[in-house]
Amino acid sequence: MACRAEFGPSQPFKGARISGSLHMTIQTAVLIETLTALGAEVRWCSCNIFSTQDHAAAAIARDATLLIHEGVKAEEEFERSGKVPDPDSTDNPEFKIVLTIIRDGLKTDARKYRKMKERLVGVSEETTTGVKRLYQMQESGTLLFPAINVNDSVTKSKFDNLYGCRHSLPDGLMRATDVMIAGKVAVVCGYGDVGKGCAAALKQAGARVIVTEIDPICALQALMEGIQILTLEDVVSDADIFVTTTGNKDIIMVDHMRKMKNNAIVCNIGHFDNEIDMNGLETYPGVKRITIKPQTDRWVFPETNTGIIVLAEGRLMNLGCATGHPSFVMSCSFTNQVIAQLELWKEKATGKYEKKVYVLPKHLDEKVAALHLGKLGARLTKLTKAQSEYISIPVDGPYKPAAYRY
Repeated sequence: MACRAEFGPSQPFKGARISGSLHMTIQTAVLIETLTALGAEVRWCSCNIFSTQDHAAAAIARDATLLIHEGVKAEEEFERSGKVPDPDSTDNPEFKIVLTIIRDGLKTDARKYRKMKERLVGVSEETTTGVKRLYQMQESGTLLFPAINVNDSVTKSKFDNLYGCRHSLPDGLMRATDVMIAGKVAVVCGYGDVGKGCAAALKQAGARVIVTEIDPICALQALMEGIQILTLEDVVSDADIFVTTTGNKDIIMVDHMRKMKNNAIVCNIGHFDNEIDMNGLETYPGVKRITIKPQTDRWVFPETNTGIIVLAEGRLMNLGCATGHPSFVMSCSFTNQVIAQLELWKEKATGKYEKKVYVLPKHLDEKVAALHLGKLGARLTKLTKAQSEYISIPVDGPYKPAAYRY
């Protein structure tokens, strides 16, 4: 609302066409409405088949914003062959239509997407995994547009990733299973900002938390919080709850799941469903899937007749089994998105942004935080001129160097 109040009257996005791919939740609906209120024409696509909230989608569709309700990705086939998959290669009728539209468009104009690239002003990306892809493209010389890394804004990663997951992980666990967390042994795979939030939530709920980690710095941070660092192989037979938070693939494999205790809970809050080996689980000989309720399945192994409980089919459990992060913390992330898009659009003709990945400057990161303080009743202390000169920091900021670690 603060963004709309400040920027709305000047209509800074007039003439801009913005396309988004993000979970279609009520929080995203407010982001879409904000972009529209600032003058943009908006199209949106949900990025997860389980996270769309129908009431949010319906509300946005009523406002004549084009909405693609579900999306399915052809990334693996494209990566393997460099071609769009044949529409007949899938039984999914929606996917078949999408592939047909793409292929027909290329038949009409083989340069369709190159032309689209030429008019792209830029991209803002707020997920850890998405940002990794952008940096990989930058390194390989295949990045075709300027990109702003919203994920590494302090007001995104230290709030959405950490405090958001601290709230929504236990919410999803309890809605899906009604399990008592206290007294359980919980394994968190990864101790980045998402892992830190998850470990804190489980620990506060009374679980005995163990972390698996590849990074010695993150591992040392966990140890300083009283959390044990072990490998998954060390604890796979003893833990009650497993949470993946890494953004990587092949974290929990089917051989791990076979060794878990009966009714161990397995879930992902990192990114794609390949953090957990769902393909290996689904194709395991003789395995039986029992749906307890939507997004909560018990998988029974034939040799032991014991099973594990997998949430949201290995996809993001906080969105599949609950409603994701609360609105206030998502407001921090989405304000970053609005400001990043404003920055790209404002500077589109200046050459300020090349085909590289950028992070929002510190003064804009601080602005996002400042816009949210009033709602929490905060009153900031103001530097005097003498204090400002003494520590060589401007009275109005930025208050920290770019490399400062919060």
